Amino acid sequence: MVKKYNRKDCENLLKRQFFYAQAFEIYGGVSGLYDYGPLGSALKANVENAWRQHFILEDDMLEMTCTNMVLSDVLKASGHVDKFADFMVKDLKVGNCHRADKLIDEFVTKTLSKKKALKPEEREALETLQRDCEQFNEKQLDEAIKQYNIKAPDTGNDLSEAVAFNLMFEAQIGPTGQLKGYLRPETAQGIFLNFRRLLDFNNGKMPCAGAQIGTGFRNEIHPRQGLLRVREFSMGEIEHFVDPLDKSHPKFYTVADDTLPLWSADAQEVNGEVISDLNLKQALEKGVIMNETMAYFMARSFRFLTSVGVKAEAIRYRQHRSKEMAHYAQDCWDAEVETSYGWIEVAGHADRSAFDLKKHAEKTNVDLNAARQLKEPKKVNVIFVSLDKKKLGTTFRKDSKPICEAVDKWTEDEKVTYLQ
Repeated sequence: MVKKYNRKDCENLLKRQFFYAQAFEIYGGVSGLYDYGPLGSALKANVENAWRQHFILEDDMLEMTCTNMVLSDVLKASGHVDKFADFMVKDLKVGNCHRADKLIDEFVTKTLSKKKALKPEEREALETLQRDCEQFNEKQLDEAIKQYNIKAPDTGNDLSEAVAFNLMFEAQIGPTGQLKGYLRPETAQGIFLNFRRLLDFNNGKMPCAGAQIGTGFRNEIHPRQGLLRVREFSMGEIEHFVDPLDKSHPKFYTVADDTLPLWSADAQEVNGEVISDLNLKQALEKGVIMNETMAYFMARSFRFLTSVGVKAEAIRYRQHRSKEMAHYAQDCWDAEVETSYGWIEVAGHADRSAFDLKKHAEKTNVDLNAARQLKEPKKVNVIFVSLDKKKLGTTFRKDSKPICEAVDKWTEDEKVTYLQ
């Protein structure tokens, strides 16, 4: 019998030929950190160059290189400080930490692979658990671990209750310690913060796309999937800014007849099969994919993956279900590749609306809007509130600044109410 995957032999070969090695190896190594050797570095450079040619150059994007260090205020505004976390459980005897949802996922995979026959309802319950556990809260994770008597995989010991662990590496900027920052967990925020400059560089024209290849950092709880789940990694990022009233794409016609393996949210809810008989034009007409821009980039990423050697039959596009969709997203599809670790997300395609731009505009009071050219001039009445800051300072002293900031944030309705 020929194995579908031979991970152990493959990893041994890659390490012997020094494609990569665990970082700090002679000091015992650190999980989730790797060094690339001559062949690994060359392969990495070739993939990055292919990505740059395929996306940035062919689609006329604006390339950027943003700093790896991010101010705490930026990630607070974007929601990362409060929400960028996974749930962790501890081995109650030896203190080893594990990511709770991954333990459940591995337990289900192991259970389903056993020769012991499972009742249909038991198998369905396990498959549902595996599908949903990544979205569980602490209570749901604790209940699942207790129900199935899941233990620490390396020791068999009991596990603690799940607690949230923020995955960002905290850093101090400057010698005083007063300026707090993080190593960036993603490469998107630098593009959002430079939106006005990108738009100006593009002569105010929309759509407008910013892109970069850079390093991200995530303090993974227990990385155990080789190069697939690491604490420092490179990623290619594209932020394509489009008019929310017109999400068509001028080059959609070039991919309209492409057929992608689509696994819609509806199909997942009923444990359906991957849709494979719809081209992108049909997928749009049936409402499977929400808009042309989303469909276009899904097709482009599929072409890229196959061009760098991923087999088409090992790729699928999985749509986020309603309970896993980010609250700001209108649609989201993950390109997943089948590996020896199962199906792994390698690219996300999300219609993020204007969430990030709005949050940074609110935090900084800087206008991050783009202008839409109208066919006819439109007259509008705008209310400006002018404060006598000298009198304000004399009267309210130290409270004058927050008063000015509050007035600057008034909506048109609040200004009208004040005038009345």
